[in-house]
Amino acid sequence: MRLRLSELRRPPKRDWAVRFAFGAGVSALAGVVSVLAGPRAGGLFLAFPAILLASVTLVAKEEGVRQAVQDVGGATFGAIGLIGFAVVVALTVTAWPLWLSLTTATLSWAALSLALYATVTRLRR
Repeated sequence: MRLRLSELRRPPKRDWAVRFAFGAGVSALAGVVSVLAGPRAGGLFLAFPAILLASVTLVAKEEGVRQAVQDVGGATFGAIGLIGFAVVVALTVTAWPLWLSLTTATLSWAALSLALYATVTRLRR
């Protein structure tokens, strides 16, 4: 894995616009759901990886289905890690200082996501 900032210029501006519009649309939907059904229901929509569907479609078109499948796998690990984040916050936010609760939750997210990635990578070999 490596970061190449020059790659950010490669996708056409239209692709960036599609990603932005899809993310904004999902965020707006979360706001509507929050107003109609309450903040807990709206929060579930904010956890939706808003940009994933648009990104995967574009990645499949530009880089192939195999790369798109890998991106979905990474997003899945991250989403499962977010469940761990939410559980840690739910269990600690009223008993611990906020900074400690959020720091622990973030570390839990990272550890869970990376552990899933490492496990799946080993199982595939």
